Formats: sequence, C-alpha cells, structure tokens
Amino acid sequence: QVQLVESGGGSVQAGGSLRLSCAASTSTYSFNCMGWFRQAPGKEREEVAHVRSDGVITYADSVKGRFTVSQDNAKNTLYLQMNSLKSEDTAMYYCAAAFHFTTWPVCGFAYWGQGTQVTVSS
Repeated sequence: QVQLVESGGGSVQAGGSLRLSCAASTSTYSFNCMGWFRQAPGKEREEVAHVRSDGVITYADSVKGRFTVSQDNAKNTLYLQMNSLKSEDTAMYYCAAAFHFTTWPVCGFAYWGQGTQVTVSS
C-alpha cells in the first residue's frame, strides 16, 4: 500500500516562505505523476502543481512564479517550495501520486497524503 506523508507546513507572515515535503513509502520512480493540491475552508480542492514522469511540470496560474515543485527520486520525496506567500495561499496542502493516466496527459491521482496546514497571515 502506498503511503504519502507530508511535512513542513506552518504559520508564516505574508511574503514569507515555506517548503513542504512529501515522503513516499515506495519508489517515486514508479509514479507517472506526483503533485500538490490544496483545499481552503469552504472551497473545493484545487491542484497547485504536478510533475509528470517525462519531466513536464504544470503549475496553477495562481502560484506561477512563486512556487516550485521538485522531485528527488533518490529520497523518494516530492517538495514544494513556496515563496512570496499570500493570505490566499492559506489551506491544507495535500500530496498525491498516480501510477496511471486517466486519459493522456491527465494524471489519475489515486494516492493521497493526510495533508499539512499552511497558514499565511497578512
């Protein structure tokens, strides 16, 4: 069973930075996609960014230029570096992984972590 464990969340002032980590219980080489999602209170879950096995990285428009996703397969860990944080980035952040595509190039995220809370105060 695949397990994903997020860490690195916390409280920060607007303009600050945080780095989230997602440790996988299996080799991250085996995933076709890994990504980060977030959900704020009263809002739907949204994708923040994901990495495809062919190296393509996709970001939500709201985080482009501020967030950077990276994957260290030697450590079986996915990272999300978040800079210039804004109050609207406040949310529970979830790591996700996919072995398959639902329909290329859409990742079929089937495994999820428990989440780590990020709170940005203005």
